[in-house]
Amino acid sequence: MGLKPQTNVNIKNKKAYFEFEILDKYVAGIQLQGTEIKSIRTGKAGLVDSYCQFFSGELYVKNLHIAEYFFASINNHEAKRERKLLLNKKELLKLERKTKETGFTLVPLRLFLNNNGLAKLEIGLARGKKTYDKRETLKHNDAKRDMDRAMKF
Repeated sequence: MGLKPQTNVNIKNKKAYFEFEILDKYVAGIQLQGTEIKSIRTGKAGLVDSYCQFFSGELYVKNLHIAEYFFASINNHEAKRERKLLLNKKELLKLERKTKETGFTLVPLRLFLNNNGLAKLEIGLARGKKTYDKRETLKHNDAKRDMDRAMKF
């Protein structure tokens, strides 16, 4: 009856690639509580509507939903709390400088477990797409899908 942990957790934020133009990617560690990592290992997390923000020189991810662990007692975690991201100082300074420029933001792209079983968050330095860019992306994806269908037969 227990929840089985997955060996390859790879939770993606598909909406981020549609809404934003990703310019640069970084892999950051996440500061988690015990029940949070157990919940991630069962695949119970979501990146929809999550974003990254700086507070006093440290980077935090907000609205990252990690479901409460089913087998935890009263020591369970809050599902949408702020979680600190772990990057080296040089990367933090570079990202903080870039995000202060107009139009740039940090978006979580992917939550995964590395070979050591540690949870990592891939974040992207992004610029918002205009409506016509989104339509262009949809047209490109439709054309690619049609070509793949034609090649299949």
